[in-house]
Amino acid sequence: MYSIMNIWAMLSPQGEYKRRQGACERLWEGYDELTRQRVYEALKAAKEEGRWINPNPYFAIEDTAIAEQRKHRAQTLTYNEYYARYGTTEERDGWKMTNPTGNQVIYVKAG
Repeated sequence: MYSIMNIWAMLSPQGEYKRRQGACERLWEGYDELTRQRVYEALKAAKEEGRWINPNPYFAIEDTAIAEQRKHRAQTLTYNEYYARYGTTEERDGWKMTNPTGNQVIYVKAG
């Protein structure tokens, strides 16, 4: 479902952009399956909602991938930042306490 051919058909590039298929395939193959899924779904939603999509399919894919990676990046707070926000050290709102270095507790919230 999340193949480059599905993306290509959905974007249906016109004019000079039709020759970008090979570059788009190489770009697409560089993403993991979760990123492909997120890019496909984001582009599909944009198209259905009539939002602007870059007519160059390479940049439509790349820009969407970057936006999706930013959107789903894990958030972190230091122990002090977490305590200042919540007034407790108990895990709340999807935040998880972790100590990856063995020296300092941080809180992580998956994106």
